[in-house]
Amino acid sequence: MTGPVVASQEMGLVLAVVLGFFFGLFLERGGLGNPHKLTGVFFLTDFVVPKVMFTAILVASVGFYLVSDLKLLDLNRVWIVPTFFWPQIAGGALFGIGFVVSGYCPGTAVAGLASGRLDALVTMIGIGIGSLIFAVVYPVLEDFYQSSPMGAATIPGITGVSHWVVLAVLFIIAGLMFFLMEHFGRKAA
Repeated sequence: MTGPVVASQEMGLVLAVVLGFFFGLFLERGGLGNPHKLTGVFFLTDFVVPKVMFTAILVASVGFYLVSDLKLLDLNRVWIVPTFFWPQIAGGALFGIGFVVSGYCPGTAVAGLASGRLDALVTMIGIGIGSLIFAVVYPVLEDFYQSSPMGAATIPGITGVSHWVVLAVLFIIAGLMFFLMEHFGRKAA
């Protein structure tokens, strides 16, 4: 593993294990290893997950661009997953269906398993089986999988708008969403 900040591959692996451990620990301690809390979003009864996710996205985005603007991070060394629009829309839909059915995403399934939840184990087995099925049928899906390439697409890159303007809009959207989640949360209670 190499990155824009990590000095060596070995140090990167150690850092990944340590950060992964604490990420899982905080997921579980925050209650996000509980499938009822995760699926509560879809039933409009519990909005902790989107609040945590949006807060993390906002904090990470501001930190990312701040250290970049301060020349402490070279954005040219940060690898962004290439965008393939339609395949990623289809993959996101499948991910969402799996999330609703199981009550877990891959990260929370690991956290749930670590806390002894057997349904998390079933989810992880399902993820493994789904990955194997995808590997088997990939030759048939390859043309679709490689369709609609957009490269390393970002909203500032696509729109030509400053990342700070995009972040300001994101803060406004998040604020509105937080307000609506509070409103629905009170009604559900």
